[in-house]
Amino acid sequence: MPGPLFHVGAVAMCPHGGQVQNATPNARVLASGMPVVTMAGQSLVAGCLFTLPNGKPQPCVRVQWTTPAVRTLVNGAPPILQTTTGICLSAEQIPQGPPIIATTQPRAVAT
Repeated sequence: MPGPLFHVGAVAMCPHGGQVQNATPNARVLASGMPVVTMAGQSLVAGCLFTLPNGKPQPCVRVQWTTPAVRTLVNGAPPILQTTTGICLSAEQIPQGPPIIATTQPRAVAT
């Protein structure tokens, strides 16, 4: 499904309010002056405070993107779009829920 390109300045969160940070964006391709994020990079989560009912902390630590762009490549890797789905994972690789992409730049769209 087409959608705006996800870039470093975009806002994304885990289901518990932690901020998604893109550790290795693609520095050669820019959207609104910010590097585009691809499947080749890692998206880490900071500030998730999720705790299980028994008191054990189980914060989200990374996002595993599952449906990137299919017809567009950025330096050989499919880019992440605003419409891309994924799953937030804890340090023990336990699924915590889907990330929420709140804002992206509106101009560059990919499919």
